[in-house]
Amino acid sequence: MPFPIALHDLPINEVLGDLGESLAAGRDALLVAPPGAGKTTAAPLWLVDQPWLDGQRIVILEPRRLATRAAAQRMASLLNERVGQTVGYQTRDERHIGPTTRIEVVTEGVLTRRLQTDPSLAGVGLLVFDEIHERNLPSDVGLALALDARTTVCPRLRILAMSATPDVVRVQTVLPDAVVLTSDGRVHPVDVRWFPPPKGERIEQTTATAVGRALRDETGDVLVFLPGIGEIRRVQQLLAGDGAAGVMAVKADVDVYALAGALSVAEQDAALAPSPPGRRRVVLSTDIAESSLTVAGVRVVIDAGLARVPRYDQRTGMTRLTTVSTSRASSEQRSGRAGRTEPGVAYRLWSKLEHASRRAHLEAEITQIDLAGLALELSVWGTPMERLQFIDPPPGRTFKQGVELLQRLGALDSEEHPTEIGRQMLRLPLHPRLARMVDGASAYESSLACVIAALLDERDVFRGRIDELPADLGLRVAAVCGQAHDRADGRDVRRVRDRAADLARRAGLQFKPDNVRPERCGALLALAYPDRIAVRRSRPGGFQMRSGAGAWTSPTDSLAVERFVVAADLDGRRDNARIRIGAALDVEELIEALTDQIEHRQSLVWDKQRDDLVLRCERRLGGMLLDEQTRTPPTGPETTSALLERVRSTRLGALHWSDAAESLRKRVGFLRREPSATTVGGQEWPDWSDKALIASLDQWLAPYLVAATGAQDLAHLDTAMLLSAWLGWDAAVLLDELAPADYVTANGHRVTIDYSRDVPTVSVRVQDLFGTRQHPSIVGGSVNLAMELLSPADRPVQITSDLPRFWAGSWALVRKEMIGRYPKHQWPVDPANAVPHRLK
Repeated sequence: MPFPIALHDLPINEVLGDLGESLAAGRDALLVAPPGAGKTTAAPLWLVDQPWLDGQRIVILEPRRLATRAAAQRMASLLNERVGQTVGYQTRDERHIGPTTRIEVVTEGVLTRRLQTDPSLAGVGLLVFDEIHERNLPSDVGLALALDARTTVCPRLRILAMSATPDVVRVQTVLPDAVVLTSDGRVHPVDVRWFPPPKGERIEQTTATAVGRALRDETGDVLVFLPGIGEIRRVQQLLAGDGAAGVMAVKADVDVYALAGALSVAEQDAALAPSPPGRRRVVLSTDIAESSLTVAGVRVVIDAGLARVPRYDQRTGMTRLTTVSTSRASSEQRSGRAGRTEPGVAYRLWSKLEHASRRAHLEAEITQIDLAGLALELSVWGTPMERLQFIDPPPGRTFKQGVELLQRLGALDSEEHPTEIGRQMLRLPLHPRLARMVDGASAYESSLACVIAALLDERDVFRGRIDELPADLGLRVAAVCGQAHDRADGRDVRRVRDRAADLARRAGLQFKPDNVRPERCGALLALAYPDRIAVRRSRPGGFQMRSGAGAWTSPTDSLAVERFVVAADLDGRRDNARIRIGAALDVEELIEALTDQIEHRQSLVWDKQRDDLVLRCERRLGGMLLDEQTRTPPTGPETTSALLERVRSTRLGALHWSDAAESLRKRVGFLRREPSATTVGGQEWPDWSDKALIASLDQWLAPYLVAATGAQDLAHLDTAMLLSAWLGWDAAVLLDELAPADYVTANGHRVTIDYSRDVPTVSVRVQDLFGTRQHPSIVGGSVNLAMELLSPADRPVQITSDLPRFWAGSWALVRKEMIGRYPKHQWPVDPANAVPHRLK
């Protein structure tokens, strides 16, 4: 195949001979050449016919889809062919490769998929990693897997890395034998002008002002670098009005285009096409135009000096796009776009002093983002991470967190081996979270899963200030499936719908958007984000996530009053993150989605409101209570233990203590204190104090709780009987002999003996003791009872421990008083020998 004439005078040609010789000798190569030197197009077209390649294919990896398509189209046009003949390309969404294709331009993830399918890369002789300086994760992974495969199954594979600003030393850590070839090129001088924004001015206003000045003072088209599509849209609005000085004067002959990966192919092609004669254009671009793309006619570059890059927060487990200052290498790449065909001008919207303090290169993506996808790739690949050659090794902690997430998703087992679910997830070009959702959705909800995945994988279809947008994912799903919404952007809605249809096709599913039920978003999101399920706190809009961290929505948002939500997009704050996009789900949906993670707990607790023992049945997700029910406890050891604990915690108050039971305890306590009290078998009388009874509940109470289930059973226990049974028959008989419960008076009246006083006491009417000659006693006569003598009105008259002495002495005075108060009663002079009598 003849080398295209149009490439004969490109600067890269001066090193192609050395490049071919190095690769022919089996060595790898690192080609350093400035933008416009021809490395992306000329090098592959020259190498494809080299004898050492022997008809094998060249696979070129580009970091972006737009660059992939543009590079393939440019090479095909130089050969006067259509894409898909000698030169083809493949991205996540497109494939134009035919049976005669010798040069394949692919996005980085495509290579990884091929390696996983065929590690030998059959038919491939050269792998080209273009723009190696960008250090995207898929590029680093593809290089590591390719190097590993070369050691075992494809030893003749050559590797070529290319860039204008590579970190040569770091690349050589994995390609130590690579020949470094440098082409100085013919870069035209670029006049760099420093244009920092005034204090407090937004970067969009400064950019619009710089565009106006460039259009007024310079010739040629203008390429503007901005961090994201949001800034691009705002600058477009400023340029369309009076805000940018000087723009209105040339407004009629200036076209303003946007260039970003999120835009349609038609919009991208329009931005890249040369301006018609007599017209100028301003191309507002993300860093997509920084390398590997030619934007024809550009002589002026305006660089905002910002880039939007992913950053991973290990504490929150989230990766978010963060706006950072670009590196010096990136600034050189961008400025170089102004000098590709003639001397140009570059406006840098920061100061020269600040430029000196910027980093030479930005950190490799592998060190900054969530590594769950990498962990899944490596688990399926099979080689331990430690044995793979990475330019920058993955951070151990971040990698471990990725493994833990995959285990929660069911993609890895406890030994970190891939499950069948994990292998299925790897087939889809999605983050493992979203792949798990699509793979785990039921057949009738697969279309909804694809719509959700496309929505979350692409830019939000709702437009407006973030603080004013509704958080409900279901509203976005409804918009994609045809329901009008004033916040929805029509172009983005169509893009997401097409993406969802493509995902369904890749997963072997039928895409039926008419059958989508937006209210089921939460149930599916729970499959993807099981760690971001949140339960509402007391106030509307306040939530606590499963991890324990706080989250919130506006109190007026439709999600604010839901009990459970799943947060798909958070603002990244560690203490209390705002839920930007989420969905509600009910308990049953949550349990359905995460059945294997739901914990069913049963516990016996004392319900304060019921004042009873209940069996509390809870369903929990980690520390999050989903629901609970209370039931009557079953009989058994656990219930017995719970009832004993209740008795213990109330210090015996949960039991019913009858007078008989209290009397029994006091009588035994008296004998325990009384030195003259004989014991049974030489044993002490038992200690029946509260402390001792609590300590011995298992002995005297537990045997009677076998069939008990609650408070009523405790209250109905005959505690006197329980204690008597524990005391034993012989001791009970002896107890009645030594410390009887009652004293029987001479006239047959039974009076309870009070053992709670220092001396056992009987409160009895004096008339009941007529005829009593000896003082009443207990403990075999060794302890006299204290006799509290009462009047007929049961008022205390006298206390005595020597009744005969009382009869002989004080009785005369007492008798005189009683006759005066109670004249109708008989008051004998000699009560010891009187006939016992008591009036009814």
